Amino acid sequence: MVVAGCTKCIKYMLFLFNFIFWLAGGVILGVALWLRHDSQTSNLLILQFEGHQAPGTFYISVYILIAVGAVMMLMGFLGCYGAIQESQCLLGTFFFFLVILFACEVAAAMWGFMNKDTISKELINFYDSAYIKAVDVSGSASKDSAIKVLDAFHTTLDCCGKGDDTALFKQVASTLCPRKSPVDFLKSQSCHSKLVELFSEKLYLIGLAALVVAVIMIFEMIFTMVLCCGIRNSPGVY
Repeated sequence: MVVAGCTKCIKYMLFLFNFIFWLAGGVILGVALWLRHDSQTSNLLILQFEGHQAPGTFYISVYILIAVGAVMMLMGFLGCYGAIQESQCLLGTFFFFLVILFACEVAAAMWGFMNKDTISKELINFYDSAYIKAVDVSGSASKDSAIKVLDAFHTTLDCCGKGDDTALFKQVASTLCPRKSPVDFLKSQSCHSKLVELFSEKLYLIGLAALVVAVIMIFEMIFTMVLCCGIRNSPGVY
């Protein structure tokens, strides 16, 4: 034990923040796995229509979150051990990877902000492509598969249609949404708005987790530098 006074206080504060960081990594990993296997998103993103898989852009952010959670748990352990052992080598390594992780998080946040509407738009386009085939009164070859795709959307999101009330839609509404009565059609939300709402909530959760992690990392970088300087300037270190 070579540090004393305020530096010793910093040491234990860094240990505490690293423990919180480790716990936060576990929570983020759990949330990411829940998002990956959430029934609402999974039921929609496994759909296929005319040989095309439903767009899986949403899973990119989830996989990034899984990687971040796993790395955070590893780094949290490394930081705790380095703080207790007062090892400049471990703390320096921890700080290096912390800076890299922080930079990656900023880059991921910028990507997420620029593509925040892409996820719902891609699925809306996928829904619309099936919708066009499903309402085709000429009876296209893919009409049955289109109806099955729409049924998955309507059942998962408790919606019906695109929010229009055209005469063509009213003719096929009982086929597209067999679980809804005529009264329910008037009350049900469009699948477009439901998709936007669903992924807005999920991305908000991811953004909130990223913000919490960023705040913790900033404090950890400050405390790590202060502790490293304290250990280097300690009388017991030559």
